[in-house]
Amino acid sequence: MNNKLLKKTKKNKRQKTTLNLVSVTKRFTGTEDPAVDNVNLKIPQGDLFVLVGPSGCGKSTLLKMIAGFENPSSGKIYLDKEDITAVPPHKRPLNMMFQSYALFPHMNVWDNIAFGLRQEKNVSEKAITEKVESALEMVKMQLFAHRKPDQLSGGQKQRVALARSLIKRPKLLLLDEPLGALDRKIRENTQVELIKIQILLNTTFIVVTHDQEEAMSLADRMAVMHDGKILQVGTPEEIYETPNSKFVAEFIGSINLFKGIVAKSRNKKGFIGITIEESDRIIMAKHKDNLPKGQEVWLGLRPEEVEVDIKPAPKTENQVSGTIIDCGFLGQKIIYYIELKNKKIIHASMPTSEKARHPNFLPGKTVFVSWWHSDGVVLLQ
Repeated sequence: MNNKLLKKTKKNKRQKTTLNLVSVTKRFTGTEDPAVDNVNLKIPQGDLFVLVGPSGCGKSTLLKMIAGFENPSSGKIYLDKEDITAVPPHKRPLNMMFQSYALFPHMNVWDNIAFGLRQEKNVSEKAITEKVESALEMVKMQLFAHRKPDQLSGGQKQRVALARSLIKRPKLLLLDEPLGALDRKIRENTQVELIKIQILLNTTFIVVTHDQEEAMSLADRMAVMHDGKILQVGTPEEIYETPNSKFVAEFIGSINLFKGIVAKSRNKKGFIGITIEESDRIIMAKHKDNLPKGQEVWLGLRPEEVEVDIKPAPKTENQVSGTIIDCGFLGQKIIYYIELKNKKIIHASMPTSEKARHPNFLPGKTVFVSWWHSDGVVLLQ
């Protein structure tokens, strides 16, 4: 079962808000710009929410403020409507799982998982045993209960850390780059296990990562951060298909960008007409708002939306011609690099299964590139 199908098993109806950030800002002494700048964010109960952005964008600082390890310079943090802005970390009903996993090297797996429960005064040894056994089963580590951390693989350590973080059933689990130390295959398998556990417990997860593919695979909803600000919040599909800025479009996935100028106002179908250097026609593309004529914009077009043929497309005005200069085989798809007349290079992707239909798509071949109005998106800076 892939991640998308897993996420479809969740309830469609949004539940109450678990976390509410109100105008949260963090300024460090001696720095001119804030690390986190006026962030407002609501996360529903039961969401697997991902904060994604480049290194230094403020996502880990934001996570530390939610956990209580950093104090906001201004703003409020609410958990289930309770103001926890000034509550110390150990008194917040949440837990944080670090990238290093922070397992106790002198304890075996069982004792690492049981550690938090043994700090509680009113938990019996019988209750601890039952909960640890349940946690071991949840993360499929029953056979490794008596091993020490240095006898485990990276993926196994990650599962132990996850079990230890969840055994006290926190209202909120924070995960800082939880899969960053794993190789690709183990990371993909662990993503599926993480989603399964999150669905099973219906605990709100907030994951920080700089890996766009990981964010898209894990998230119910996600926020893209840059320079301390949240630029866009939405489902992975919404952010990929309708990014609200050039930065978001470039950061999430691959995209072809054409610099343009607004030539026609937004019509009833939501399309705006723009002119681009690469075409002598007005190109139509979608945008949620009207924009004034003459405004500089960008046209964004995902590689998989680009259609390539040796003949002009008969049913679309969105068309340019160019020459294939290279192609790359990526297993399930082929990427074509096409140079336009003005030397601009765009990318077009095609399923590998389509290759047999286009044996003449070789370097040096002149082709026509076209796309539907609904596939292009108008972007602002």
